[in-house]
Amino acid sequence: MSEVSWFERIALCISNKNLPIGIVGLGYVGLPLAVAFANKGYRVIGVDVNQKRIDDVNSGISPITDVKNGTLHRLVKKGLLTATTKPEVLSGAFAVIMCVPTPVTKSKQPDLSYVKTTSETVGRCMSEGTLVILESTTYPGTTREVVAPIIENASGKKNYYLAYSPERVDPSSRNHTFSNTPKLVAGLNGQATDLASELYSKIVCKAVRVSSPEIGETAKVFENVFRSVNIGLVNELAMMCERLGISVWEVLNACETKPFGFMRFNPSPGVGGHCIPVDPYYLDQKVVEAGYHSRFIRVAMDINESMPEYVVNGIAKALDQRQGKALSRSQILLLGLAFKPNVGDVRESPAVEVMVELHKRGAGLKYHDPFVPEAKLPWGTIPSINRSDMAASLAESDCVVMLTNHSYYANIWRMIIENSKLLYDARGWTYTLSAYKLTNPHGLPNVVRLGE
Repeated sequence: MSEVSWFERIALCISNKNLPIGIVGLGYVGLPLAVAFANKGYRVIGVDVNQKRIDDVNSGISPITDVKNGTLHRLVKKGLLTATTKPEVLSGAFAVIMCVPTPVTKSKQPDLSYVKTTSETVGRCMSEGTLVILESTTYPGTTREVVAPIIENASGKKNYYLAYSPERVDPSSRNHTFSNTPKLVAGLNGQATDLASELYSKIVCKAVRVSSPEIGETAKVFENVFRSVNIGLVNELAMMCERLGISVWEVLNACETKPFGFMRFNPSPGVGGHCIPVDPYYLDQKVVEAGYHSRFIRVAMDINESMPEYVVNGIAKALDQRQGKALSRSQILLLGLAFKPNVGDVRESPAVEVMVELHKRGAGLKYHDPFVPEAKLPWGTIPSINRSDMAASLAESDCVVMLTNHSYYANIWRMIIENSKLLYDARGWTYTLSAYKLTNPHGLPNVVRLGE
C-alpha cells in the first residue's frame, strides 16, 4: 500500500470512526482524553499497567475527580470505552496516543523510562500505517531523537505517522476545560501534522499547528517554567514583605489595579502537581547539554523548593511569639494536603512536605482534606479527620495551618476562624475572605499570614 493510501486510511478513520483509538496511560491526562474521544462517538481502548485502575474504569468508577462516574459508566456501558493491561489490542487501533509520566529522578534528572518503555510497546504492537502521538511533557528533541528510533526498531515499520501534542490539563478548573483549550500539534512531517490536527479538532476548540515537535516540546515546558519563575518571584516578594513589616497581599491587590503590564501570582507553601515542580528540570537539563546554564529557572526552583521549610519556620515563630510554645510541644492541625484547591492530587504537594518537616521537628499532627481521605507518609498512613470532628480538632490544636484553600473551607470559614487559637494562613485565605465577609481583615488577633 502506498504512503498516500496509508494517509487516506487514517483520514477516513478519523471521519467515519470505524476503528478504535488506543490511549496508553489512564491517569490525569489519558483518562479525560479517552472520555473526550468517546463522547464524540469514537471507540477508545485504554491501556494501563495498573490492574486496579483498569478494573475501576471498566466498572465505571473514575479514579480521578475530573471524570465523573456517571459519564464514565455511560461510555463503558455503550462500549465506547474499554480498558485493559494487554497492549496487544493496540494492533487494531488507527491511532495510539501515549500519555505516560515524565518524572525526575532523586537527583532531579529527567526520567524518560516510561516514555521509552511505552514507545517500545507501541512499536511492537501497532499495525502498519498507525498514527502515533506523544502527549507527555518532555524536553525538546524527545519525539524525534528518542521515540521515533525506538518505535522503528521495535516495529520494523517505516509506514507510520508520529506527532507530538502536549497535554494542557488544568485539574478541577471550570473555566479552562479540555474542549475549550487549544491544542498544540506538530508531526515529524507535514502529513503527520495534518492527521494529528484533524484528529484533535474533533474534541478541542482549536488545533494549533507548529512547525516541529521541538517547538511544541519547548512551548509546553516553557508554559510551566513561566509559572514556576513567577511563583518563585512572588514567593520571594512575600519573604521581603515580611522583613519590611508590610502585607504582601495588600501589595498584590494594589498592583492588580493596574490594567496593563501586570499578571497576578500569589505566594504559597511551594509548587506541586505533575508539572511545575518537574518540567523546569527538563528544559534546564537540555540546555545544559547544549552548553548553557539557565539562571532564572534555577533561582525560581530553589526559592519554590525552600517554601515548605519557610512555612514551618513561620509556624514555629508564630507559636513562640503568640503562645510561648515550642513547635515540638505543639499540636498542629493542617487544612488541605492536595497540591491545589479542589483536587485530590497530592503529587509533589508542598503541603505534604510541610507535614513531613513538622513531623521531623516533633510536632503532633492531624490533618483534614475533603479530597484526600488518607495520607501515605514516611512514618505511616494517616486518615483525614471527620467533618463531625472539625470543631473539636480546631479547638484542641495549638495552631491550625491553612495549606490548601479548598472551596469547602470558605463554607465553614467562621467555624475555622472562631475555633482556632492560632491560625497560620499560608495561602492568604483569610485576606480573600475579608474582602466580602470580614469587616476588618486586620482585626484578627489569632491569624498570622505568610508574607506579613
